[in-house]
Amino acid sequence: MPLPAVRLVRLGRAPYAELLALQERWLRRLQAEPGAEAGALLVCEPAGPVYTAGLRGGLSPEEVTRLRALGAEVRATGRGGLATFHGPGQLLCHPVLDLRRLGLRLRTHVAALEDCAVRLCERLGLPGVCARPPPYTGVWLGERKICAIGVRCGRHITSHGLALNCSTDLTWFEHIVPCGLIGTGVTSLSQELQRHFTVDEVTPHFLEAFKETYKCRLISEDSPS
Repeated sequence: MPLPAVRLVRLGRAPYAELLALQERWLRRLQAEPGAEAGALLVCEPAGPVYTAGLRGGLSPEEVTRLRALGAEVRATGRGGLATFHGPGQLLCHPVLDLRRLGLRLRTHVAALEDCAVRLCERLGLPGVCARPPPYTGVWLGERKICAIGVRCGRHITSHGLALNCSTDLTWFEHIVPCGLIGTGVTSLSQELQRHFTVDEVTPHFLEAFKETYKCRLISEDSPS
C-alpha cells in the first residue's frame, strides 16, 4: 500500500503573514474535501521579527506596544500555548494535515513533531535533546528550549506547528517570557554546535526526519496553491 502523500510547499524567506494566509487557504481546502488528501507541509524562514500569542494569550496591551516599539510585528494566532518569537534564522514548519489520512490523533501528532526535531538535532551531531511533558511542550537541551511547538486542531485537521532555532538572534526572546515558562532559557543549533547553521542547510534534514516520522511521501510544489 503506497504511503500517504503530503504536499511540500517551500516559501523561502517570507513574511509571517504570507505563511498564515497560505495556511488558511490549505485549511479551507481540506475542510471542503475532508479525507481527499493528507494535506501540506508549509516550510519557511520568517523575513522579519514577529512575536505571536496563542489561545492562552500571554501579552498585555502594554507589552504589545513595547514589542512593536522594538521594530517587531505582534500577532494573535489560533495555536495553543502562550507568547513566543519567530524571526530570521528560524525554521518554521506548519503541517496542515488531515490526521485521519495519516492515522494519527492530536497527541501523537504533537509527539511526532517533537520527534522530528529530536531526529534533526541528532543528525546534525547535537546529542541530549529531548521532548518533555506539558507544560514543557517542545524540544529541549537541559533547561534550554531549541524548538517550540504549538498547534491548532479542528475537525481532525491540524495547523501551525514548530519553530526550530537554527541561527536565530536569541536576544529577541529576552523581551518576553517564552511560552510563559519562568526560569528556562532558549538556545539554537548555531549556539550549541558553535558554527553558523542556515535554515536552508537544516531544512533537508528536517524533511527526511518528517518523512520517517510521519511515514509519508513529500511531493514538492514549486509555488503556493
